Amino acid sequence: MIMAKIGPRYRVPFRRRREGKTDYRKRLKLLKSGKPRLVVRISLNHVWAQVLRASSVGDMTLASAHSKQLEDFGWKGGTSNLASAYLVGLLCGQRAVKAGVKECVFDIGMNNPTKGAKIFAVLKGAIDAGLQIPHSGDPLPEEGRLKGQHISEYAAGLKKTAPDVYESRFSKYLSRGLPPEQIQEHFDTVKQAIMSGAGG
Repeated sequence: MIMAKIGPRYRVPFRRRREGKTDYRKRLKLLKSGKPRLVVRISLNHVWAQVLRASSVGDMTLASAHSKQLEDFGWKGGTSNLASAYLVGLLCGQRAVKAGVKECVFDIGMNNPTKGAKIFAVLKGAIDAGLQIPHSGDPLPEEGRLKGQHISEYAAGLKKTAPDVYESRFSKYLSRGLPPEQIQEHFDTVKQAIMSGAGG
């Protein structure tokens, strides 16, 4: 009896899985919840967040925010640090609440869930804006770090001991008119502007 030849059994993963962009098993679990997803993506220079609802024709964007938009509220700090990540989450959360979203699930994509990471700063901002998002409090960054306390303390010490290095290291902050040791006060001002709806 001649046996039929069996071809290779290896299945080529979907392109986005091969590129490390989408974990389809995790995505399916999130979609089964039936709730909108808070999607966070972080690049070297920017942070952006979207609240998406899945539909048969693709994801529908209900609300979004990008760290570049923080300038509309007076933000002069970096656009990819913890403080800006929190403010992006706050802004996206506010826009989602205004669009009628009350609850969503957190979609971190292919990011590693590291304690205190920027993705969790975005989550904290969205929660503070009024969105109900199931989470454990453990990975959320500390309040001081969210406000840039570590930046202001480092800058203040550097200004006293090595003013030349201070000028060089914080040149972008200084060129925007923000002394880095005052970032916590600046953070509070911008946070209040977002909460009150002033700006963009």
